[in-house]
Amino acid sequence: MSQYTGRPEDPTRGRPVDGIDERDDVDDPDEDYDDDEPRGFLGTVLAGVKELLIVVVLAMALSFVVKTWLFQAFYIPSGSMENTLVKDDRVIVSKLTPGPFDLKRGDVVVFEDPGAPTPWLGSLGEQRSDVGGPFHDALVFVGLLPEDAENHLIKRVIGLPGDRVQADGDTGKLKVNGVEITEPYIKPGDFPSEGKKFDITVPAGRIWVMGDHRSDSSDSRWHDDGTGAQGSVPMDKLVGRALFVVWPIDHVTWLGVPERTFASVPAPKAVGNAPLNKPTTKATVKPKPSGKPTASATKVAAG
Repeated sequence: MSQYTGRPEDPTRGRPVDGIDERDDVDDPDEDYDDDEPRGFLGTVLAGVKELLIVVVLAMALSFVVKTWLFQAFYIPSGSMENTLVKDDRVIVSKLTPGPFDLKRGDVVVFEDPGAPTPWLGSLGEQRSDVGGPFHDALVFVGLLPEDAENHLIKRVIGLPGDRVQADGDTGKLKVNGVEITEPYIKPGDFPSEGKKFDITVPAGRIWVMGDHRSDSSDSRWHDDGTGAQGSVPMDKLVGRALFVVWPIDHVTWLGVPERTFASVPAPKAVGNAPLNKPTTKATVKPKPSGKPTASATKVAAG
């Protein structure tokens, strides 16, 4: 005789419900370990190499983007910008100026050798390191190694398109659009106008640049024919504005624009209506024991 339990039996007990066997819901302890077998030494090494390659490729891509459109590092191998910049300083250059940010008088800029009528660096600009071969060139291209084609220079912007810039070639101050300027960044012992007398109007699309170490800088003065057309630098040769010194640590500083220096300088006349000034007198060179500054005093190598 069966004993009554007080509840009806489940007619589906022990049978599949809706095509699903209850036994399918039972966890198989071996199933959780089917895909977790050890990789082994070789598998671990290959996985590590794969992750490393991904990191390297991403780093190279990021470096290339930064170098091409945003910032680039350069080193200073000469004394033409002393004491603002000294030999072996590293500077960060913003490629957003000119562009989103306007170029101003007093900015320190890096530019390619204008190359006309003759290269400012002469044969020095053609030098390139042959160390490392293709691999070295590839790292230079993406920005992970310094650019070693020594065809860049670094100077300070004195005149913008349309500005009239004058120097007496002796101990006087420079004049920009008829206003004398006081330049606190010039190396002590140098005079603002020393070396060569000139009176020029900067042509459209060009800038007039000079080194802070006036007695040792082969800048716009030394490459001009008296009109401003030869010594000025085309805007399309500009790499960008030097923002700050990052190395060595004790030289770290912001390369700000001395606003008071050019604050009273009036805006230039319309460039298209301003004729190029002819020199009032023949250009003269102030005698110097060392003569004309050499091109090597202006060289900047990318880094």
